[in-house]
Amino acid sequence: MRYIVISLVSVFSLAACKSDQAVPIEKAQAQSEALVDRFQKQLLGTLTKTMESEGTAGAVNVCATAAPALAQQLSKESGALIRRTALRTRNPAAQADATESRIMESWVAAPLEDGRPKHWSSYEQNGEYRFMRAIPTMPMCLACHGESVAPDVSAAIRARYPQDQATGFSAGQLRGAFSIRWDRAALAQTISQSEVSKTK
Repeated sequence: MRYIVISLVSVFSLAACKSDQAVPIEKAQAQSEALVDRFQKQLLGTLTKTMESEGTAGAVNVCATAAPALAQQLSKESGALIRRTALRTRNPAAQADATESRIMESWVAAPLEDGRPKHWSSYEQNGEYRFMRAIPTMPMCLACHGESVAPDVSAAIRARYPQDQATGFSAGQLRGAFSIRWDRAALAQTISQSEVSKTK
């Protein structure tokens, strides 16, 4: 099993574009997983290239602008609202809401898989479909989020994030989460378009 299920609703009722049939939550989850995968892959690619060319301090500056821009781009393309959040944030704008905090707190207490948190949560709240997936602290993350951060990197972090709380992590610990919120109509349209494209 790839992820530990913390919260799972069996069926998420959606008014599909031209149908009154309920859409199984598995389809909503699949769209969310694909969106998170895109976000994670593109962001890691950008950060890796920047660290190689400009060093870790340079990556701090790029992350400050690239991550929000990428989240905004993917949100616009998909119709969902995608972002990263954490219990200990670096960017104050990434502060978790009450539900996100409660879910991540449950993950902290849960056992790891292969030394990493691999949890996800899928649920409906206030007429929205919401999805979260854990972000583990990978070895490359330690340069900016670990227990021992180089002075130039610390200076870059303080310059960008004077209220930073996101250091002191060890590899494998829960760093935060990807969080997605779908409006019912946007999700129904995305699922419908995805199914149409598969038939072509």
